[in-house]
Amino acid sequence: MAPRPEVGTDSSPALDDNAPSKDGAILPAYSTVDLVDEDPDAADPWDLPELKDTGVKWSDLDTKGKVIRVLTAFLKLILLLGFLYIFICSLDVLSSAFQLVGGKAAGDIFQDNVVLSNPVAGLVIGVLVTVLVQSSSTSSSIVVSMVSSNLLDVQSAVPIIMGANIGTSVTNTIVAMMQAGDRNEFRRAFAGATVHDFFNWLSVLVLLPLEVATGVLYKLTKCIIDSFNLQTGENAPDLLNAITDPLTDSIVQLDKSVITGIATGDAAARNKSLIKRWCKTQINRTLVNVTVENCPAGAICWEEGNQILTEKNMTKTLNLERCPHIFASINLPDLAVGLILLALSLLVLCTCLILIVKLLNSMLKGQVAIVIKKVINTDFPFPFSWVTGYIAILVGAGMTFIVQSSSVFTSAITPLVGIGVISLERAYPLTLGSNIGTTTTAILAAMASPGNTLGNSLQIALCHFFFNIMGIILWYPVPFMRVPIRLARGLGNRTAKYRWFAAFYLFLCFLVLPLTVFGLSLAGWQVLVGVGVPIIVLVIFAIIVNVMQSHCPRYLPSILRSWDFLPRPLHSMAPWDAALTSLFGCCSKFCPCCRPHSCCKCCKCCKCCGCEESNEDEKITGNNKSLEMYDNPAMSKDEDPKESNIVKATHL
Repeated sequence: MAPRPEVGTDSSPALDDNAPSKDGAILPAYSTVDLVDEDPDAADPWDLPELKDTGVKWSDLDTKGKVIRVLTAFLKLILLLGFLYIFICSLDVLSSAFQLVGGKAAGDIFQDNVVLSNPVAGLVIGVLVTVLVQSSSTSSSIVVSMVSSNLLDVQSAVPIIMGANIGTSVTNTIVAMMQAGDRNEFRRAFAGATVHDFFNWLSVLVLLPLEVATGVLYKLTKCIIDSFNLQTGENAPDLLNAITDPLTDSIVQLDKSVITGIATGDAAARNKSLIKRWCKTQINRTLVNVTVENCPAGAICWEEGNQILTEKNMTKTLNLERCPHIFASINLPDLAVGLILLALSLLVLCTCLILIVKLLNSMLKGQVAIVIKKVINTDFPFPFSWVTGYIAILVGAGMTFIVQSSSVFTSAITPLVGIGVISLERAYPLTLGSNIGTTTTAILAAMASPGNTLGNSLQIALCHFFFNIMGIILWYPVPFMRVPIRLARGLGNRTAKYRWFAAFYLFLCFLVLPLTVFGLSLAGWQVLVGVGVPIIVLVIFAIIVNVMQSHCPRYLPSILRSWDFLPRPLHSMAPWDAALTSLFGCCSKFCPCCRPHSCCKCCKCCKCCGCEESNEDEKITGNNKSLEMYDNPAMSKDEDPKESNIVKATHL
């Protein structure tokens, strides 16, 4: 092969952009194009990262080094299990904190039976109550108690159960926000969490109108209940609670019957504290003489003077032993205790999550990472590749049945999606299986109900079960219909670019939107329809126009082929991002090298500014058109006329 000519020598022909070429534009040879490595910066941010092993190979270690590595791995495993245990316990304490802060408000929400008869209002009430108490099991048990007390019929309870299914997905969304430090991890983690949200919302958008129009869930579960001779069974096995209760019960214990009592109209329950202070009590019943106006039928009465007396049983509760938790002897209101536990549990949750991610990153390297990724993310060979997703659904259902909480399971896999161990496509069926697993636990819990409430409890649990089954049939078997994955990926890209949008999404979807619909429902269904229908029509119109702008803009009027006719804040988040960035002034506070500059032009070390977003967009969308050639100076002419004297080359 001829030696490479040097730039600037006589043997190197002068490269002049203005010089005419006989053959016109010279196309590069295929053999030289194939030798050029692809730009590593143009990688897809959704690709799972390679966790490289930077340590010494096992074969290069001596005996002492191998022993130390084994002991270190064992210690990391113990620490990982310990942090995971504390992480699950902090989720339990977080649920208790939310119940202390908003539990009585949740009970009050359930009292208005006129509002509950509206299916849309029932849906948002289910969302709000589940967000407040952080447990779909608690909100479902309140609904069962109201149905058993004839305060609510089963048909009106179905939308509330749908709302509870949506509200339970808020926990793993909060967990995903703890990974906002790394942009790509946050992108994957938030998408892995919100794929659960999108599945629930899309299922409700289809199945709630179907249920209102036909009552399909109510009729199906009614036929199942009527066809079996139901008998009270045993309680569902408490597998995870047996492990976590010793720690969580030493922090706080709650009397959940207070929320149920408020919802069912018990006036005495309103004055009770949710904090369980006495664990051992004794009930004494004594006969006392009371004065009555008329002698009750069958009672023994006598007269003393001008009064009629009779005997009546009086019940008195004696407190014998205090509960062994921290707040049993502290006389603080429920709200104060709830806020204290809320702050502490979020702190512990965030700390444990960071440590778990660090440990997983240090453990999942080299061959271990390759094996785990192959086991979790690899499909079965053709033609059985379609079976893999359904096995993942069964795995998710089984794991959720073991831990008895869909929030715990989905919150545990969220950081794994963030660091790249589990792909978004695999996390989706695991999440669907988690939805089924939590309903099977509810079915077993309903089977343990007393005889007078057994039918209603089981029917509500079956409604929850078939709602998720129908949702899976809608949004999983056909690959084209796996819309939640595409929506979650789009939201992940958006939140990776504007990280504040994650908090906005959480605040909007789980608080502002349900509260707004609930407020309109209180004003009457006429107001709800009058305000809601135009907004829904506007949203549908915007979605249709967006789709047509992407695929067939020629069918749109010229003004609708882009949203540029609107003010920029109405079709772009860049002005909002600039306003928020300037409002909080993150660069000038935390990045010393950015202080002399504006935030949008700051250095790369300042990760809170928008400079990374522009760099990232250039990496994803930019195409490097210049081709680097080997042993062909004529091919290495740069496309920029100003840089025509620069010759690029690659080394083999």
